[in-house]
Amino acid sequence: MRPQYRTGRRTAAAFAAVTGAALLAGCGTGGELRSAGRAPAAIGPARLWPELPPASAAPYDYGEGETARIPGITVPDGDVHGLDPVAVVRAGLNARPDRSSGTAALPAETVRRLDDCPDAPASCPVLAPYYRDLTGDGRDEMVLGIRLPGRQLSVHVYMPEAGGLTRIMSTSDAVISVELAGRDLIMRAPSAITGYQYRTAWSWDDQQRAMLPTQDEILRTTPRAGQGRRPTPGPRPSARPASPASPAPGTSAPTPTAAPSAAVSAERR
Repeated sequence: MRPQYRTGRRTAAAFAAVTGAALLAGCGTGGELRSAGRAPAAIGPARLWPELPPASAAPYDYGEGETARIPGITVPDGDVHGLDPVAVVRAGLNARPDRSSGTAALPAETVRRLDDCPDAPASCPVLAPYYRDLTGDGRDEMVLGIRLPGRQLSVHVYMPEAGGLTRIMSTSDAVISVELAGRDLIMRAPSAITGYQYRTAWSWDDQQRAMLPTQDEILRTTPRAGQGRRPTPGPRPSARPASPASPAPGTSAPTPTAAPSAAVSAERR
């Protein structure tokens, strides 16, 4: 009986092989795989000047970790929506920063223009605030923009904390656009390189207890030949509460800027 078992198993194996070959032959008739040509050889990274010792600290400050407790401002129930933006900016002038690079200071001309805010809102340098939970604690932060001379913008972010208000971000730049994406605040600024602009993403760091510039890129703004047209702008943000990032009631929101068509990672400085 044993030889008969061996013969039966070999016959079954042969039948399976013939069936598999027939299936493969049938699949090949519908469009077989074709070679795309020789793949380029992979070239690994090569470290240049390996004998140089690594730097232990940054040569200058970029405003990282700028925080300050705002005196005289109380935030009932941790809700920043009821705060007066101009009053917050005025109080911030007297704040003593915990960690600062001087980016929170406002020029004298801007400070004088704060007096125009009650009677001449169009001349007020403080723009309509936006609100978004940037720290992930379930409460909204307040994002303020302050127009500076030379078409620059100072951007401040304030967090409700322990019944008061803490400034967790302050930076100034010649700004093309400011965007909120998830829990990131993204600023775009002109570049001296034609056809490019800077894009800096600020994110909350729970250990530093501050908004930090976690990603800095230089982006192409003009499409290459054959890339097609640029993407169209996104929808305009609506008034709160329909939008998670909305301006103060009674004000209009700016149209978001269309994203550039390509990006090249680079250091900004």
